[in-house]
Amino acid sequence: MVLDRNAVKQEVPIDPETGKPYLNTVAAIQVSAAGVGSEVSPYVSQAIEVIRESGLPQETNALFTNVEGDLDEVLKVAGEAAKKLAEQGYRTSLVLHMDIRPGFTGQLTEKPKLVDEILASKQ
Repeated sequence: MVLDRNAVKQEVPIDPETGKPYLNTVAAIQVSAAGVGSEVSPYVSQAIEVIRESGLPQETNALFTNVEGDLDEVLKVAGEAAKKLAEQGYRTSLVLHMDIRPGFTGQLTEKPKLVDEILASKQ
């Protein structure tokens, strides 16, 4: 399979283990509890722990935890992270932004590299 970053449509790879289409997804996940005061880090950290324990490639920044994996796995971990707070009785906010791009993997690192290359070429 040949990947073309500029193609509107790509061939969808099949996961050899499941026989299902592998829909690679990069997601920005933000989970927080509402009404708990001005410092939400103790609550956010619980959700991030769930994401990190999932085993999916991830990185946390000041606003989101970015995760990469098959669409079903990413949706599952986002739901589990939100449930971690909601099941304790907190009103819980889940913000989820996803880029579903069949055929591409390793985009947590490849996307920033591509942007850096483009910016460097302008200098």
